Amino acid sequence: MVGFGLIDEWQPPPGRLIGWVASPRALERAARAPEHPVPPSHQQEEYLRLADRHSEAGFRYSGLCVVTAEIPAGDLDREAMTTAVNAFLQRHDSFRTWFTLGSGGTVQRHLVAAEDVEFVPVDYGEIYDSETIREHVEKTTPGPLTWDCFTFGAIERAESTTVYLAADHLHTDAFGQYIAGFELAMLYVSQVWQDSGMLAEPASYLDYCARERAYTEQLTLNSPGVRRWSQLLRGNDGRLPCFPMDLGKRMDGYNRSAHRTVTLMDAAAAERFDRVCGDQGAEFTGGIFAAAALAERELTGSDYYFGMTPISTRVSAAERASVGWYVNLVPVAFPIGARTPFTRMVPMAQRAYDDGLLLAPTALHRVLHLLRSDPEIKAGPGSAHPMISYVDTRELSGSEYLDLADCGVYANRAASEEVLMWINRFPEHTTLSVIYPDTPAAHDSVDRYVTALAAVFTEVAGKAA
Repeated sequence: MVGFGLIDEWQPPPGRLIGWVASPRALERAARAPEHPVPPSHQQEEYLRLADRHSEAGFRYSGLCVVTAEIPAGDLDREAMTTAVNAFLQRHDSFRTWFTLGSGGTVQRHLVAAEDVEFVPVDYGEIYDSETIREHVEKTTPGPLTWDCFTFGAIERAESTTVYLAADHLHTDAFGQYIAGFELAMLYVSQVWQDSGMLAEPASYLDYCARERAYTEQLTLNSPGVRRWSQLLRGNDGRLPCFPMDLGKRMDGYNRSAHRTVTLMDAAAAERFDRVCGDQGAEFTGGIFAAAALAERELTGSDYYFGMTPISTRVSAAERASVGWYVNLVPVAFPIGARTPFTRMVPMAQRAYDDGLLLAPTALHRVLHLLRSDPEIKAGPGSAHPMISYVDTRELSGSEYLDLADCGVYANRAASEEVLMWINRFPEHTTLSVIYPDTPAAHDSVDRYVTALAAVFTEVAGKAA
């Protein structure tokens, strides 16, 4: 089973820790990197501004993503790993950029030349406990306002080696984390054995940012996507959706993250659930949002579902091989009948999801900027909102190795204002992972929500048995 959770839950066995970090020469050259005309993506720009605004929080406010895997051998070739790390960074131009924030709120990109990228191994010696390893990874991986906000490492033991990539969220979405792990493995293998030829040439993330900006700069208040977002917000008291139950958030400081992961269905139950959705002309994704709506109705009596989901904006094979933040948020909104069963709810949920997909090019951050002078719209830049993400990992190349390599994805205990959910379908099971504010009220509310949601999946799959 792939491990998900907060970094506190990562338990790497002790061993000799080798890290790969930017060399002094690379840092000096990167600091002189010239300005580049392509701005960050809308997601990156808002993320950078939030990180800068909360730089005095006393903890890492920005997201840190740690991708891990186990190699059943204790003889990692450090020279080959060094070559693989540098080849990886040079292949993806997102990792060659850093940003400065101007006093007027402007965000300026700087581009580091590929030949100036140089990560070198550092031997940190024997580490005798997992906590020290976790602390090391967090302390040695800089935040998003620094170029080298990503590090690599290996924990060597006699019989096995744990390898990891720690990268700030600035440079990677969930799919990018998978790409990174798979590509690093292939680059290493090509050094110690032979080139498998499995790696496609990745697209430029900067080209994507330029394309996104060119499209969104043409948007106006009369653009169809902007009008649709405006309608949804006005129908929700001018606000983005929120988790339907009390989270008990403190208002005088930061709320840190809590996590839980549960198994929703085994493989057979997931197939039955999928079949029920298909019989109603819907997909598994539609079923997820129908289940969420029914859980919300059960808990709150709501007659309207308004949720958000992240959508990959990769549109080509080259972009599907590129590490970057290729994501926009889209809405999923539809009415909930007081007695509407799942089989009637799921087609409505599917239509709402499909309608939301049409808004994928219309970046929400740009929409909120256009609507900022509208007194009826209370949502603004930086507004927190819940989300449900769905990934069918069976469609990913090499997914059969995820369990074999005991892979894991872990996040730091950053600030948490809302409930974020990831539903992942694996060959053997479907899981739900939740990140939420670490408060007593939120623990209770999330527990009740997860129980209600899981009950819908169980009931639908059970009736199809």
